[in-house]
Amino acid sequence: MAYLVPSEFVTKMVDAGESKVHMSTRDTLIRAFMAGAILALAAAFAITVAVKTGVFLIGAILFPVGFCMLYLMGFDLLTGVFVLTPLAWLDGRPGVTIKSILRNWWLVFIGNFGGAITVAVMMAFVFTMGFNTDPGAVGAKIATVGEARTLGYAEFGAAGWATIFLRGMLCNWMVSMGVVGAMISTTVSGKVMAMWMPIMLFFFMGFEHSIVNMFLFPSGIIMGGEFSIMDYLIWNEIPTVLGNLVGGLAFTGLTLYTTHVRTVGKRVAA
Repeated sequence: MAYLVPSEFVTKMVDAGESKVHMSTRDTLIRAFMAGAILALAAAFAITVAVKTGVFLIGAILFPVGFCMLYLMGFDLLTGVFVLTPLAWLDGRPGVTIKSILRNWWLVFIGNFGGAITVAVMMAFVFTMGFNTDPGAVGAKIATVGEARTLGYAEFGAAGWATIFLRGMLCNWMVSMGVVGAMISTTVSGKVMAMWMPIMLFFFMGFEHSIVNMFLFPSGIIMGGEFSIMDYLIWNEIPTVLGNLVGGLAFTGLTLYTTHVRTVGKRVAA
C-alpha cells in the first residue's frame, strides 16, 4: 500500500474539488448518474445478502464493493462533492465561487437521483416479475425499512427530524473518510482497503446516506410501503442531505484542510 502523507492527499482533495467545479455539465451528470446507479445496486445487493443469510453484518461487510467500484471509475456522489468543492473555494482556486459550487451540487444531485431511481424501477420490475407477483422477502424488507425510517421518525416530531439530521452527519463523516481513502494510496488495493472500512461502519450502524436513500425509499413505495413521497422528502431525504453536508464538511473536509494545508507555525520553546 503506497501511502501518501496527509499534506499530499489533502492537496489532492483540493485539486479534485477544483476539477469538479470546472467540469462540463455533460460529464458531471454522466458521472453522477453512474455513481447513483452503482451505489443503488450495491444497496440492493447488501439487503439481499442480509435477508437471505439473516445476518445484517454480512450485508454491511459486502456493501462497500459498490462504493469502491464507483470511486475507482471516477464517478461522483453528492456526499463527496459536499466535502471536496468547498476546499477549492477556501484555497482561493481561480474561478471557484459559491455560485459555481452550488451549480455542481445541483447537477450531482440530479445525476445521483436519476441513477438511483432508474435502478429502483429496474429492481422493482425484477423483484415482481414485471409487477405481476409479490415482491418477495427482499422487496418486503425494503418496503418495511422505508416505513420505519420515515413514519418511524415522524412519530417523534422535531426530535425525530433532529435524529435523522444527526444520523446524516455521522454518515457523511464516515463516507467522506472513504472519499479520502480513494486518495490516500497510489495502488488499487490500498485505495480499496482505505475506502472499505468507513463505508462498512456507516452501513452497519444504519446511518442515513442521501444517495442510498434515493434508491431505498422510492423502491419501498413501488413495492408497497405505506408511506408517501412527501413523507420520504420531509422525514428523510431533506434532513439527511443537510446532515450529510454538515457532517462531511465539518468533521472531514475542514479539519483535514485546516491542520494539514493551512497549518500555523510551530511553537517556539521558551
